[in-house]
Amino acid sequence: MGFLDNVVAAISPERAYRREAYRQAYDMLRNYDAGDYDRPNQNWRVSNQSAELTDRYSRDNVKARARDLERNSDIMNSIIGAFERNVVGGGYTIQAKTEDSDLNKTIERTWKRWCKKQNCDVTGTQSLNQIIRMAVKRKKIDGGILILKKYTKEGFIPFKLQMIEVDELDISVVQPKNSGNKVIGGIEVNSYNRPVGYFIKQYDPSGFSQTDAVWADAKDVIYYFTKNRPSQIREISDMAPTIPRIRDINEFMMAVSVKERIEACLSIFIKKSLPTTGIGRTGAAEADRVSYDGKLLSPGMIKELNAGDEIQVVNPAGQASDATSFTKLQQGLVGAGQGVSYEATSRDMSKSTYSSARQGMIEDELTYKKEKELLCEVLDEIYETFVISAVLCGEIDIQDFWTNKERYLNHEWVQEPKAWIDPQKEANANRIAIETGQKTYKQIAAESGRDWRDQIDDMAEVIEYANDKGIDMGEILYGIKKEETKVYEDEENGESHGAS
Repeated sequence: MGFLDNVVAAISPERAYRREAYRQAYDMLRNYDAGDYDRPNQNWRVSNQSAELTDRYSRDNVKARARDLERNSDIMNSIIGAFERNVVGGGYTIQAKTEDSDLNKTIERTWKRWCKKQNCDVTGTQSLNQIIRMAVKRKKIDGGILILKKYTKEGFIPFKLQMIEVDELDISVVQPKNSGNKVIGGIEVNSYNRPVGYFIKQYDPSGFSQTDAVWADAKDVIYYFTKNRPSQIREISDMAPTIPRIRDINEFMMAVSVKERIEACLSIFIKKSLPTTGIGRTGAAEADRVSYDGKLLSPGMIKELNAGDEIQVVNPAGQASDATSFTKLQQGLVGAGQGVSYEATSRDMSKSTYSSARQGMIEDELTYKKEKELLCEVLDEIYETFVISAVLCGEIDIQDFWTNKERYLNHEWVQEPKAWIDPQKEANANRIAIETGQKTYKQIAAESGRDWRDQIDDMAEVIEYANDKGIDMGEILYGIKKEETKVYEDEENGESHGAS
């Protein structure tokens, strides 16, 4: 017991006993230190609310700050760039899986044509790859983006995409179009909180004047965002957890930059030993004195001072803060908050080895894989709508499409491959994986961004053409020369074998 308890016990033992009993009971009830309000946590007071109520009052402010950092922060752009490069990279290639090779080639050829900017974008300014890169970027900064399906007379297929920023959801609308539903943040949802429609603001080209909102059916809208809680309806910026730290880095680097500029300055003051107004009782002006007004230092300069003048140099001393280690630590934390490594965001490989870089890439890929999964769901819906539109307009002829729609919509996405750190080691690993049965040639080809059938066809075409020209491709591809092939006799069974 403490001093006060001893005093109370001396006066009233009963009261002291009760104090101790209550204290022990309180200690038993305190299950989590993170949940108490003792001195370390006395200013940490929070409340539990639904996701939409939690996000609603901070959404626009967080988004505005993220956009400000997008415009002014290299650290922010290093994070966004890492996701753009790895989630989209060189883009995605479609592989139709209809069990009809000729139809597959027709669909893939038509899709490639449609992906051009004049065919897939209502504004005619972005190809599909450029659209999805922008979508990934807007999702990280703004929290999401709306992709509207538009059916126009332009283009060889009457289906195009229109990108809408989340700002254009009209939050002022409170009356749903359908009775029994409710409107939350410009989105009309049913009793299960499933979106049934979106209220889109309408602006003139200047972006100022606004007319009545237009209602878009949910089947014509792809809402690309990450849902983190069951009660979440609208988006929140993916960068929200790391925005304060990125801002701190910017402010710190600005302060260091100013300090370094000040310390780099060299100042000189002229100390005058003689009066500037003249010498003697008459105070006559001194003749032939040089004025220092407007004089600057220059390399190799030799000048004389006035009699009695001397120079005092002001050279600010001091050492700059260790900005490098601080920035590395902060940037590492920023990257970790977004699920990627320091090397992926800073592009600093000075302390990396092959093993550490490879391990970092594997861990980073797990983060990018979640984003790729969500993006591929968006691409799936776009592709299926494209095929249906192409069939309806007669660009692709499939007689039994409506009775076997799922069969003709079957497809796979192949992402443009990334260059490896050490191609020789990766090639050897792939060879061993095939020889030991851990992977098939089909899997290796897919990881390289190629269709295994196309790759085999290409190889066969090259070998056939080389044979016609009298060139042995085995020597070129595998380093095997015919004259180096030895024939040996199996002494046990008398069979001939070829060995290199």
